[in-house]
Amino acid sequence: MPEEYGNYVSGEWTESESAETFDVLNPANTNEVVARFQQSSTADTEVAIKAAVDAQKKWANTPGPERGSVLQDASQILAERKTETTELLVREEGKTRSEAAGEVQRAIDIFAYYSQKSMDLGGVVKSPSGREKELYTKSEPLGTVGIITPWNYPIAIPAWKLAPALAAGNTVVAKPASAAPNMTRVLFECLDEAGLPNGVANYVTGPGSEVGVPLTEHEDIDGVSFTGSTAVGTTVAQTASESLKRVQCEMGGKNPTVVMPSADIDEAVEILGVGAFGTTGQSCTAASRAIVHEQVFDEFVEAMVEYAESVKLGSGLTDPDMGPHVSQSELESTLEYVEIGKEEGATLETGGEQLTDGEYADGYYVHPAVFSDVDNDMRIAQEEIFGPVLSVIRADGFKHALELANDVEYGLSASIVTQDLTEADEFLNRIETGVAKVNEKTTGLELHVPFGGYKQSSTNTYREQGDAGLDFFTSTKTIYRNH
Repeated sequence: MPEEYGNYVSGEWTESESAETFDVLNPANTNEVVARFQQSSTADTEVAIKAAVDAQKKWANTPGPERGSVLQDASQILAERKTETTELLVREEGKTRSEAAGEVQRAIDIFAYYSQKSMDLGGVVKSPSGREKELYTKSEPLGTVGIITPWNYPIAIPAWKLAPALAAGNTVVAKPASAAPNMTRVLFECLDEAGLPNGVANYVTGPGSEVGVPLTEHEDIDGVSFTGSTAVGTTVAQTASESLKRVQCEMGGKNPTVVMPSADIDEAVEILGVGAFGTTGQSCTAASRAIVHEQVFDEFVEAMVEYAESVKLGSGLTDPDMGPHVSQSELESTLEYVEIGKEEGATLETGGEQLTDGEYADGYYVHPAVFSDVDNDMRIAQEEIFGPVLSVIRADGFKHALELANDVEYGLSASIVTQDLTEADEFLNRIETGVAKVNEKTTGLELHVPFGGYKQSSTNTYREQGDAGLDFFTSTKTIYRNH
């Protein structure tokens, strides 16, 4: 029998009032049920919201360093559990062992980072216009917030929402994606062991209609932080905004890497290969478009095909180059886009086929695909695929490449591979993305700087991570004090 886990509400692990559960399968071996979780109802969500509201004032009045101490202890507890958590992440989401270990370490570091930032929360003193007066600002917690997180980074993203929210003095109700709820559960176990007061953070699993929607609509929720698809994020933002809740949504991407003639082609292929096929392409910052100057186009395509065909697939526990998709629906979506690309007239140079024999028989595997002869108006060049599919697009010069890079509705991450400093500088200045890189892959983020997108990649309200990560979870009060 698989282990069954409850919701975490008011410091207790509880069953759903629905008495229903759902199973999470190992995407590398669907015969294995990794764990069983609560199929929660709206009533469960409302109980969690009440617990958070009841705990909010006391937590807000807890000194920042004391709140930070809980986060620091949770970070240390997670560090002690890193090996087991890494393996669980692999079994639940499908990442390779190396990818999973890096993500768990990221969560450890995020909790440690915000444990220190909690001591810096305060305000700014300004000079008043009159004598015997004081003028200053004070940072206060937003209140009770809902966080809704995706399955593709199932411990890092919950960590980078939970940690600043708690550091700032908010209480939280968290809804993880049903495809990978285990990692958020582990974070809550660490917080519980670290002594987080009852009700300050609550964890409820289940469908968006029963858990996510109440978090966006409930009158006692003061803010909603969401990461996921643009379609769902747009609905979340519109619903939350109706009651004037503060809302933050980070959403999809269609991220380009521009390759110029001065680039080292082997280096460019490595940057694109890791950026496109790492984490099975299941990253909002994954490179899905290679925009390549015509002078090096054929050379690049040949080398990129060789790279893709060398990618070793397998269960993440064996630490291959690439693991399976997270679910049958994600696999089917990728396979459908491969067919769309062929129907649109792009040339499938390699890959795109499902692997079903031997060790792959019970998993969601597809070989990484490389398309050439892609026009930028094709669906495979415009729509987020969320799988290991790379479209190679020909550009006749730098300006053309930049135009192609910007000619999508998304604006999350982009990079250029070049040895020309003028090209690099112009690219950084003119690319319409929230993250811009030179001679680096589009994936990979530092935790102490802001992260977010432009256009349909974000609500363009508040950034995540770093100091900016605290901005969403705090309100500023301006104080005039006349002696």
